[in-house]
Amino acid sequence: MQKDAYTLILEAIDAGLYRPGDRLVESELAERFGVSRTPVREAMQRLETQAMLARDGRSLIVASLDHNQLAELYVVRAELEALAAQLAAKHAAPEEIRVLQEMIDVDRGQLNDPVALARANKRFHRQLHLASHNRYLVQQLDLVHRSMALLATTSLAAEGRGARALDEHQAIVDAIAAGDEEGAAQALRVHISQAFETRLKLDAESRGEQP
Repeated sequence: MQKDAYTLILEAIDAGLYRPGDRLVESELAERFGVSRTPVREAMQRLETQAMLARDGRSLIVASLDHNQLAELYVVRAELEALAAQLAAKHAAPEEIRVLQEMIDVDRGQLNDPVALARANKRFHRQLHLASHNRYLVQQLDLVHRSMALLATTSLAAEGRGARALDEHQAIVDAIAAGDEEGAAQALRVHISQAFETRLKLDAESRGEQP
C-alpha cells in the first residue's frame, strides 16, 4: 500500500531526517517523496494542527518541546504506558512475551550504538503496547510517541543509560510474564521516570548548566 504524504513526512521526522527547528519546504518535500504539492500542503496543514509543525514567519518548521511540554508529555506517557504494561500482564499471549524477551536479548548487542538502540527501543515499546490488547490505548500511545519524535536527541545516548534501560525493560517483561499487573505497571513507571530524569540532565548539559 502506497503511503500518503502525511505518513511520509511524519516518518521522516521520526527518523530524524527533519529535526526540531528545520524548515519544511513544500516543493522539496514533494520532490523527495515523489508526490504532488497539493497532498504535501494538506499534510503540512494537518501536522501544524497537531502541533508537530510550528509557524516561523511564513514558513513551517518542525516543532520543538519546551520544558513544560516535555514534563507534561512524560506524565501522560508514564500513566498510559503503565496501563499498557498492566493490561499486558493480564492479556499477553506467551508468544508475545517471548518476542518481548527476544527483543531485550538482541538489544543488548547494540549498547554501543545509541541510534540503533533508540530504534530498537521504539519497537519494544510498540510491541508492549500491542500486548495490552486494547486498541484505544494503542491509538493514544501512538499519539504520545509521535510527539516524542520532537525530541532532538535520545536519552539512550547518555553514558550508561542504554544498559540501565534494558535492565528496566527486563523488569517490565519479568512482571508481565509473572502475570503481576501492579508490578508491571510500577516497573514501567520507574522506567519512564528514569528516562525523563536522564533527559532533563542532558538538556541541562546542552545549555551548559549543572544537572
